[in-house]
Amino acid sequence: MADKSLSRVAANLDNTPWDHKWGFADTKMLIKEDRSVFMTGSRYALSGFDMPELLPFIEKTLGITIDLHDIKAECPEKPVPPPIKNERFCRAVARIFAESRYTFDARERLLHSHGQTTAEEVYKVLYSRLERVADMVFFCESEEDAVKLVALAREHNVCLVPYGGGTSVSCALKLPANERRMIVSIDMRRMNTIEWIDRENFRACVQAGITGSDLEAELEREGFTSGHEPDSIELSTLGGWVATNASGMKKNRYGNIEDIVENVTMITPQGIVEQIDAMPRMAMGIQPQHLLFGSEGTLGLITKAVIKIHKLPQTKKYGSIVFPNFKRGVDCLYELRRANIIPASIRLLDNIQFRFGMVLKPRPTSKDALISKLQKFYLSSMKHFDFNEMVGATIVMEGTAEEVAYQEKNIYRIAKKYGGIPGGEHNGKRGYMLTYAIASIRDFLAAYHITGETYETTVPWNKIHEVCDAVAQRGRELHEAYGLPGRPYISPRVTQLYHTGVCIYFTHGFSTQGIEAPDEILSKIDHILRETIMEHGGSISHHHGVGKLRKDFLSKTISPASICLLQDVKRVSDPQNIFGIRNNVFADGE
Repeated sequence: MADKSLSRVAANLDNTPWDHKWGFADTKMLIKEDRSVFMTGSRYALSGFDMPELLPFIEKTLGITIDLHDIKAECPEKPVPPPIKNERFCRAVARIFAESRYTFDARERLLHSHGQTTAEEVYKVLYSRLERVADMVFFCESEEDAVKLVALAREHNVCLVPYGGGTSVSCALKLPANERRMIVSIDMRRMNTIEWIDRENFRACVQAGITGSDLEAELEREGFTSGHEPDSIELSTLGGWVATNASGMKKNRYGNIEDIVENVTMITPQGIVEQIDAMPRMAMGIQPQHLLFGSEGTLGLITKAVIKIHKLPQTKKYGSIVFPNFKRGVDCLYELRRANIIPASIRLLDNIQFRFGMVLKPRPTSKDALISKLQKFYLSSMKHFDFNEMVGATIVMEGTAEEVAYQEKNIYRIAKKYGGIPGGEHNGKRGYMLTYAIASIRDFLAAYHITGETYETTVPWNKIHEVCDAVAQRGRELHEAYGLPGRPYISPRVTQLYHTGVCIYFTHGFSTQGIEAPDEILSKIDHILRETIMEHGGSISHHHGVGKLRKDFLSKTISPASICLLQDVKRVSDPQNIFGIRNNVFADGE
């Protein structure tokens, strides 16, 4: 049964993206005269109604008062320097390609010069200036284009930077400030088709520039799904998923991107890297394509991939559970994992995010208010839940009717052992879908001097509470040390379950009213909190990747010989550093 709630093809939506910000131009958050918040459009679960409790919640949580007249104004004219031109390269491009295939337009160049890292990229492009801007944007339309362009770049020593959906939050798209060569951003989004579907063997060959939502819409028409559903599904691309070693919210059923992809094609300065045939598995010695996952634009240009596909699930059902506290919720997840009763997605929100979700609702009718009052009475007076400790879990179950019925029965049975109470299908679906609108809240609050970032990590089961407590404590200490107003918002959620641990996704925010250089402070705090995560047993990243943001932590992640091995591969395959975005072990200073 298909879930059409994210289908951009079926819905009558304006899919014009915002310049520099996250999302689409049909979606914007506004504040009305009564201080209620309204999201325009019809794209998300938050769209089309007043949210009177959102601002009061933010003010109470952060310990501040938002001045609606004190709006941080964007730079009206975003500074873009003249392009650096390698004239012989430019003449060759003009000779081989039509004018529609490349541009020196200042707006396009700026749009293709950053990702979505709050402090290092979005803040700078909106309120200051980027250190380096792309000199040309090239729109790749075929694998033949890619081969020709890479050959020209090698001949004329031009720097190439692959560009997919622009959703990176690890500074992976931040251009090196000291790159003196001409930089060409290769926009892959015109390579956005499914080349073939092998129905008998359940695989498809897909071009790298297709976005997640377009991929799902096209597969859905054929009765299939890839099952890969990251938060960024509307904007991020297949090539970007491989390049960042991505994960989706339904990983439990369909796997991470490295489980979904059977073959990758990458164009490098030395030629094409790929397996001759896609296979379920091969013992062929060292598999070069494994190097392509997480390569972050440093080795070449990904043009297509062969992926596993699945028949659309016969049944899809949402659910939710309310637990008395975070520990009981984690204990429940642990038993579900041990019992191997794992739905397509189950995510545990802490108390702050649980309460945050409660205020992202329309103005209640008298009937709704009465129901809410009765629910709170039941939880507090009869079940003895503390509203300031209770947490919630959202669930997505997919499969045959029998599979879903089995999961539903046993998930709620195990949850009951830990004090869990079913919260209803509507709340489960709404909570799951809210994920896609959260980044819009970030951009909305930035205008009112509230900034923030996200930190995701993989943690062993026995380190979950230690890491969460350490991040909360260190975050409060840093807030005070930097003299920031009010209190910080520091909130974790458990988003993925593994045999040996989980993914924890932190959201961190604070007010910057009256603070100079808030982007620099956020960047420093980001670095220290990642250090805290790793000191207490967490990983460098779960799915956002390394980019340039986390390069300093690689020495604590892989051995010196491992770094040398990767750098040797780069030197041999790309001796001129044509793909010179300098991420990961190839970042400046490594």
